[in-house]
Amino acid sequence: MSMARVARRVATAAAYGGGGVGLLGGVAAGVLLAEVRMARRTIGINDDVPPVADGLYGAEYGAVPGSRVPWRLAFLGDSTAAGLGVQRARETPAALLAAGLAAMSERPVELRNVALSGARSDDLERQVDLVLGPGREPGGGEPGGGGGPESGAGGPRTVPDVCVLIIGANDITGRLSPAASVTYLARAVARLREAGCQVVVGTCPDLGSVEPVWPPLRWLARTASRRLAAAQTIAAVELGGRTVSLGDLLGPEFAARPREMFGPDHYHPSAQGYATAAMAMLPTLCATLGVWPQEGRMETGRRESVLPVERAAAEAVAEGGTEVTAADGGRRAPWALLRHRRRHRAGAEEDGPRPERSRTGSGA
Repeated sequence: MSMARVARRVATAAAYGGGGVGLLGGVAAGVLLAEVRMARRTIGINDDVPPVADGLYGAEYGAVPGSRVPWRLAFLGDSTAAGLGVQRARETPAALLAAGLAAMSERPVELRNVALSGARSDDLERQVDLVLGPGREPGGGEPGGGGGPESGAGGPRTVPDVCVLIIGANDITGRLSPAASVTYLARAVARLREAGCQVVVGTCPDLGSVEPVWPPLRWLARTASRRLAAAQTIAAVELGGRTVSLGDLLGPEFAARPREMFGPDHYHPSAQGYATAAMAMLPTLCATLGVWPQEGRMETGRRESVLPVERAAAEAVAEGGTEVTAADGGRRAPWALLRHRRRHRAGAEEDGPRPERSRTGSGA
């Protein structure tokens, strides 16, 4: 069965509550689980706590007369979203994207990260509650407008302008069914969109790129990762979000330079690995808020095209950094715009601005 058909079946099962289709057959799943245990013994358990990167980035842009209020950026997801594996807050993907968005838009960015190490997609409801507040009603205001039910005259606006979600790896290793995984993601995206947030989903990374993972687990993990990523893409795009493929990006590059791209535990990315992922997501994050140059122009040289959403999802997982969004500004959900954006490289030394202040109440 083709990648597009499998992804569509999983997404449909998630939408209508069916059992869906397994990402792997029964025998393959048994082999995968057995070798996952072996890989975990080799990798060990990382008990480190990710550095807290919450705070204000690009504060210098707020000092300009007539400057606008800061963007509100929220991060949700698992240990990759949290930045596990690096020692400095400015090396986490959330901090890198906050600093990049501030520089591109020349506007401060207020970052809050509620991602939790080890989280599966069934933890997203709790994380969305932390971001929006329990019981929040839809219609939280337009991005950047300072609106929202809790923002009276001069009051703080709590609804983020944009939320970034990176989730899925623990769903595969933690035996969460693909239909359930996509269901939880879809609910989170729907709640955020109803509250007025833009949403960018970094789809399931390629578990086959992890160095201690050997064949046949490597092939099985890569297949399961890509199929889940494609199903995540369909669900997110049909709800008005955008997705960026991280699978292939974290595959060949990480496999070619594992000592540089992975951290000390050989499982989570290093500072350079996180920078590579963040630079792949930055154009989409900026475009979501309308601050990426030439956003409206199709560039055939980069093989941009409009495809049925399931085909776009299947193609996206084959090339890292590929963006998928609904065609015609979200009015043609069954059709998606596929953008192979230019890749931007960043070394670990390119830390960007440090947060001007930090908080401890990140919720993670």
